[in-house]
Amino acid sequence: MLTTLFTKLEDYYPEMVEIRRYLHQHPELSFQEVNTANFIASYYEKLGVEVQRGVGGNGVVAKIQGNYPGKTIALRADFDALPIQDEKDVPYKSTVPGVMHACGHDGHTASLLVLAKVLHELKDELHGTYIMIHQHAEEYAPGGAASMIEAGCLEGVDVIFGTHLWASEPTGKIQYRTGPIMAAADRFVITVQGKGGHGAQPHKTKDSIVVGAQLVSNLQQIVSRRVNPVESAVVTVGSFVADNAFNVIADKAKLIGTVRTFNEDLRDFIADEIERIVKGTCIASDCSYSYEYIKGYPAVVNHKEETEYLVQLANDMEDIKVVEEAELQMGGEDFAYYLQHVKGTFFFTGAKPVGVEIAYPHHHPKFDIDEQALLVAAKTLLSAAINYK
Repeated sequence: MLTTLFTKLEDYYPEMVEIRRYLHQHPELSFQEVNTANFIASYYEKLGVEVQRGVGGNGVVAKIQGNYPGKTIALRADFDALPIQDEKDVPYKSTVPGVMHACGHDGHTASLLVLAKVLHELKDELHGTYIMIHQHAEEYAPGGAASMIEAGCLEGVDVIFGTHLWASEPTGKIQYRTGPIMAAADRFVITVQGKGGHGAQPHKTKDSIVVGAQLVSNLQQIVSRRVNPVESAVVTVGSFVADNAFNVIADKAKLIGTVRTFNEDLRDFIADEIERIVKGTCIASDCSYSYEYIKGYPAVVNHKEETEYLVQLANDMEDIKVVEEAELQMGGEDFAYYLQHVKGTFFFTGAKPVGVEIAYPHHHPKFDIDEQALLVAAKTLLSAAINYK
């Protein structure tokens, strides 16, 4: 059965590439993916597959019922793009100014669509039920996973599998990790309110830029001096805005940043530590402040049994040359929410473009993938779904 399914995937590989390139040329931002969602749902409708539109927003869920009883397995792919100008010189370059698929979600979608097509063609020989979760808005919190779960996409599901095409690793490599694999991703916003004035008369002001600069430095003490060195954490100030003329001392400065953690207690501790430092720094400078901490996605925590199962089947697949444990990734992923509700695992599928020593990283204007990785991803997800008992 699996050999037949793999052969069909190989036969449909050109269609997989065609879909990926079409989506790459027509990207849509998080929560705006109306045309992409319609494309996905229409694909299933043409196949005659049961499909739901508008699940938790722009989400699409398809269901393939095997002829024999068995487990209910969910497979997930995301389909939103990023606010980045595509700078690649390729025929399938984005046609939407300032928007591109710079993270591989177009490839995730193409792989899952063709995988579903193959399952549908052989449904009379299949055991169990297969749920295809096409998720919107992974890139921007609060994301699409939580709302899709609330809308019922995991009802009756026994296990879920998902993968991310990983451009830093070569095609033919699978990376896994039991337990935490990707970090919780939070955001904070700090506004320092000082007193503006003339740049030549600083003694009559309360300089918000100086206070903001102190905060950038002081906040680095959280990870270096307040967090146990054996724990992983990141505190980054990514935006510092206090726009004024050259000879004006700004009355207000705004700092926006991110916190990445794996431990929930540490996550809360850092949120409190940021405010403690902000409060102390502002008191010392006689400034006021506002502080907002926005929790994003929780850490992605893979289940042990399902991860070991994936490793075993990946080692037996001809297309996979290397199966290795992944390093902890500080990037976030709202696949985390699915794993809080059902068993499953999330893994990386190597997709480094052929002929390059160092690939452009994810979220880069020249990001691209080796499209052969689409087939590897589809085969691995298909094997995980078919063999799960």
